Order: sequence, then C-alpha cells, then structure tokens
Amino acid sequence: MLLRYTALMAVVVVASGCVQERVVHERRVVERAAPVEYTEVVASQPPPVRVIEVEPIHRPGYVWSRAYWHWDGRQYVAVHGHWEPLRPGYHYVHPFWERRGDGWHLHAGGWAS
Repeated sequence: MLLRYTALMAVVVVASGCVQERVVHERRVVERAAPVEYTEVVASQPPPVRVIEVEPIHRPGYVWSRAYWHWDGRQYVAVHGHWEPLRPGYHYVHPFWERRGDGWHLHAGGWAS
C-alpha cells in the first residue's frame, strides 16, 4: 500500500512540472507605415533579459542583424545574429519584443523602405 502511494506521489510531482506555455497565435503581418513583412509570434511570458551575443565590429557593405529570443511554443530559444548585405533604398529593422494586452509580440525584423 505504501508503495502505491509513493508511486502516485512520484507521478504527481513529475506531472506538475509539465505545464506547457504555448504560442497564443502566429501570423504573417505587413505593416502599412513601413512595409516590412514578418511573422508575429505572441508569447505569454517575457523573453529572457540575458544577452545572447555581443555585436561584432562594423563590416562595410553589411548590417548586423542582432540576435534575439524566439518563442517555440514551450520555451525561448536563442536565434544568433548574422550579417545582411546592405540594400540601397532600404533600412534594416532589428528584431524586438513588444508587450501588448494579449502577451509579448515578436517583431522578427527585416528590410523596410
């Protein structure tokens, strides 16, 4: 009898750690003010505050796309930065998170005219 209660308690303890946060919704968005197309991800909790990487020294002809945290439906995952070749007539919008009424919104960034 004691063994059954011990096993039941073990299952309850393990299962209690299985709470899953999820993406509230994910959709493609095109902003009208600055035409940038991106996928908007909404997470129920804020991204980590720790830095993923240090931005490298300027490279002529390129812009550094900063690292950011992406919500995969369960946890935040680091997306490392990379170099983007400059596009004449456009400016680069870096990835960022914004808090709104329904959660945290990721603007993954991209080129805007």
